[in-house]
Amino acid sequence: MLVLLPPSEGKAPSGRGAPLKPESLSLPGLAEARQAVLDELVELCAADEEKAREVLGLSEGLRGEIAKNTELRTAGARPAGEIYTGVLYDALDLASLDAAGKRRAARSLLVFSGLWGAARVTDRIPSYRCSMGVKLPGLGALGSHWRAPMAAVLPEIAGSGLVLDLRSAAYAAAWRPKGEVAGRTANVRVLHAPTRKVVSHFNKATKGRIVRSLMETGVAPSGPAELVEALRDLGYVVEVAGAGGSAAGAGKPWMLDVLVDEVH
Repeated sequence: MLVLLPPSEGKAPSGRGAPLKPESLSLPGLAEARQAVLDELVELCAADEEKAREVLGLSEGLRGEIAKNTELRTAGARPAGEIYTGVLYDALDLASLDAAGKRRAARSLLVFSGLWGAARVTDRIPSYRCSMGVKLPGLGALGSHWRAPMAAVLPEIAGSGLVLDLRSAAYAAAWRPKGEVAGRTANVRVLHAPTRKVVSHFNKATKGRIVRSLMETGVAPSGPAELVEALRDLGYVVEVAGAGGSAAGAGKPWMLDVLVDEVH
């Protein structure tokens, strides 16, 4: 099973660990594309703070993020699972998983990123600011920049099992499963049951809880249909909104709705 996650806008401090070693990151087929983004991002932030703030879409209060980006090559690095914070990652709470759960997370979770393309939660990275929606002056829109490298690398990483896609739209644009991989991909949407609307907090927290449930229990569905049954067994209310496994939709991802009343 491969679980595709969005990053978080907010991130923990880099800390005092050893600096980034780009060659140590997972998915080495993305190395050249990563280096291109890293080089331009550091140069942009070091050369013109105001332009960098505009390009990165940062408010005045987040100006300090620009200085952080200038130090990406020398700042301490920590496992990506510790760097990413926010509602989804708080609910997932990787640090509190038992040893078996942490091993499953290391194998299964892939976090998409405007800067790194995609990283395992065990990859050591510094804290940074660069969303997938950014359009760098030289490279252009990052979603487009990552599309070809991802298409070359991700189908193999997806293996032969379930692909559980929990990414937001901006990050999904960097790689959309196609063909046979798409047919065993499940996209999950979390809806507030009384209103049938997506509510950001419900969406992020519930996705984090779903991933945690899968990592804790070791349940490894082989495909979308098995995922539906597994989630129902775990107590989630799941509806199939669209199934790629049907004759009419073969080769298309399954669309699953998880209905929640409230999040504690």
